[in-house]
Amino acid sequence: MAHGSLSSWDDYPVHQVSETIRHSGTSDRNFYDRYYFNLHGSSDDLFMIMGMGQYPNLGTQDAFASVRRGEEYHVVRASKLLGDRMDTSVGPFRVEIIEPLQRVRFILDPPKGAEEDRAIACDVTWEGAIPAFEEPRQYVRKFGRVLFDTMRFAQTGCWSGSVEVAGESFSVTPDRWKGTRDRSWGVRPVGETEPSGIREEVGQMVGLWNYAPMQFDDFSILYIVQEEPDGHRTIEESVRIWADRSREPEWLGRPEFEHRLDSGTRMISTQSKLKFPDAPGGGFEVVVTPLLHSYIAIGTGYGVGDEFRHGMYRGTELVVESKTWSMAELETWGWFGLVDHVARFEIGDQVGYGLHEHGIFGAFPKFGLESGYDTAK
Repeated sequence: MAHGSLSSWDDYPVHQVSETIRHSGTSDRNFYDRYYFNLHGSSDDLFMIMGMGQYPNLGTQDAFASVRRGEEYHVVRASKLLGDRMDTSVGPFRVEIIEPLQRVRFILDPPKGAEEDRAIACDVTWEGAIPAFEEPRQYVRKFGRVLFDTMRFAQTGCWSGSVEVAGESFSVTPDRWKGTRDRSWGVRPVGETEPSGIREEVGQMVGLWNYAPMQFDDFSILYIVQEEPDGHRTIEESVRIWADRSREPEWLGRPEFEHRLDSGTRMISTQSKLKFPDAPGGGFEVVVTPLLHSYIAIGTGYGVGDEFRHGMYRGTELVVESKTWSMAELETWGWFGLVDHVARFEIGDQVGYGLHEHGIFGAFPKFGLESGYDTAK
């Protein structure tokens, strides 16, 4: 029988520090370990985003699923106390690793009785189209404190299984149901909001965050730009990863972007261009056409609203909640947070699909935003 802080993981040779697996290598309250997935039909039919995270120094574990379908936005979320870290379930949610770095199953059980009212259920299996790829480390220190110190791998792929949304059923087949996923861990702001102190005027993340993993038939491109208001980039990435796993990844040089915001908002909903002028063999650009957007920051724990945040303590008992918003309500302010789009990506006559994610926080003069409250002219 295990005693103290022992758990099932301690019987595997995976230790990295002189602690049991229950304890992370840092006592920073903001240490986390999370899954992120998205699922779409290469169209504007629906956009589903799912996730699950553990927060060892907050003693919590939570999960969520959100779906944009038509003019409604649905969220199911759950939270519990963290136990054995090998237990990747939170109430009706489960993540199952079928083949590490290649096949993963995500399950949200349907309601079990009339007393439960949840708009989303699914049983879907992910198959990677490219090898999982280690992205650059994100490290941000402000006024002495490390706010971000995270590692992440990303992967494009396809889904199979079934999804139910507000009474509609969708058969998910890998010929057109695609998506991206990432696994990230490290230190980033989570849990209950902390006093900002000296950092109140600068915010946790400032400027433009722009992330676009895109999947074509023979390759995928992973694009990242995090650019601060003065033009300094805290992180960037542009790499082509081939579906043929015998081929090495191809770095594409410094990425550039060309975006236009909708008037009166911070929303990128019209056609954009991502540019790779220094790519081997000659520069090229990708035309990005958003198909359907989802305000992922709302209701899922990513930071808009204090009633549910990733890692927040919700009590000693399991909490499962379901909420639905009309898009008309969210369209007036949702773009102040993180926005995820299903998008079509075109390089000449090559067409791919994937995620176009953006957030513009605080001032960003390049887009004419001189303060955190400004919107596009």
